[in-house]
Amino acid sequence: MKTPALEALIDAYLDGSISAPQMAELNALLRADADARREFAEVLNVDSALAAMAAGWTAEHEETEVGKASARSMAWRWGPRAAPRWIAAAACVGFLIGGALLQWEDSRRVFARVEKAVGVVSLGLAEGAALRHEPQQIKAGTVSLVSARGARIVIEAPAEFWFESAQRLHMKRGRLSADVPPAAKGFTVITPTGDAVDLGTRFGVDVPASGAAEVHVFQGEVITKASGEEGRQSLRTGDAVSFDAGASTARELRSAAFIQAEEMHELSAGLAAGQRARADAALERLRRDPALIALLDFEKDEDTALPGVYRRVQGRWPGSHAPEFVSVGDHLKLDVGGGRDWPQLTLAAWVRIDRLGAPYQSLLHTDGWSQNNPGQVHWMINRDTTMRLALIGNTLAPGSDERDGHPDSRRPVLPEQGRWVHLATVYDAAHRTVRFYFNGQLDKETRLTLAHPARLGPAQVGNWNQKDRKLSGRVDELLLLGRAMSDADIGELYRAGVPYR
Repeated sequence: MKTPALEALIDAYLDGSISAPQMAELNALLRADADARREFAEVLNVDSALAAMAAGWTAEHEETEVGKASARSMAWRWGPRAAPRWIAAAACVGFLIGGALLQWEDSRRVFARVEKAVGVVSLGLAEGAALRHEPQQIKAGTVSLVSARGARIVIEAPAEFWFESAQRLHMKRGRLSADVPPAAKGFTVITPTGDAVDLGTRFGVDVPASGAAEVHVFQGEVITKASGEEGRQSLRTGDAVSFDAGASTARELRSAAFIQAEEMHELSAGLAAGQRARADAALERLRRDPALIALLDFEKDEDTALPGVYRRVQGRWPGSHAPEFVSVGDHLKLDVGGGRDWPQLTLAAWVRIDRLGAPYQSLLHTDGWSQNNPGQVHWMINRDTTMRLALIGNTLAPGSDERDGHPDSRRPVLPEQGRWVHLATVYDAAHRTVRFYFNGQLDKETRLTLAHPARLGPAQVGNWNQKDRKLSGRVDELLLLGRAMSDADIGELYRAGVPYR
């Protein structure tokens, strides 16, 4: 535990004002108390990371995690007043560890190890592989790493990265989440457009192939600085920024954009249990269904060439693909089921969507909303994260408790953090019903007084008309079926396609 006396000594050491008697007192405290040594190491981790951020140090300045041995000896010869802070910090760390120095230096040569590699084809990233300075690249899949100081890092393809040290990771492109324990405070992610220094937290960094990198804080605190920016800023739980044009710009938290360590284990277990093979078999059965209108799994060339503005990223299986919608205006265009009425319609999709404050998030909106074209379909998620199916011209049965005159699901359909969920809605104009399903389970049935056959045609997924239907997240395996699937059908579709185990 950090006492006021220890805190004062550490502050004096870091600002270079420590006297010889104080230095002797600090060394005596550190030799005698393991908790004091841990506290001192944590403070130095953060201080050296912030100093490196401010000074722009790179690998050519710091050859290893504690600097060159000659720098250590010079720091001790001239004292902290005459040395840059990172050299003084490195010197004291080397002195404190004393007899364990050789063992620590052996371990520091390996900056991280691969814990899991799912859907990755790279000998350098096989499970158990040691990572040092070598550049790494993954074209598909996801890896989870554990740094030498215990930080757990999940990196999603496509990605290019390398470790400068156990505490400094360069991300040229790709997406990572990090869970950083106290021993690894000061863990730093360096991107082409800005840096992030952890203060003991869980956070994510997204570095697209072009454009601004982003930092998202799920829990705790992170210090960020855009390249070329004068000052640093502190981000706390729920905050996010993008590094754009040499400045930090606040943005909404993309809660579902990052795979974290717990989910990584479940995805790995699902693949090992054969879930992807079961999902592929279910898709083949659907493709032979005479009522099929459209089935987009985004693996086929015709699916990946759909017009619109979106990022092509990993789908719910490591190594697969899906469209991702990030900014206002991102959307995917399709034209399906036009030229006829659909008295029955099943809509289903696997989604990984952020909890945003937008009025609606568009899952599938047909173009237009005109009383002259009854039956036009708008399938969406509301502000309160319930599901809605709106068909123009339809009316609810008397006594309905629905809001705004349209059927809604009962339960929220999005988790607090990133997770693939299965959403389905079944419409039956003949029986005048709308049924909502979440992860294979019936959530609610709403009855209608007037129910027009569904009208499809030109439509958008994501932002509809670039107005108030902003979707933020990923969509996978979008299904439109011209019949009403039963409860059992929906349950089987979910069980066959769930990526977790």
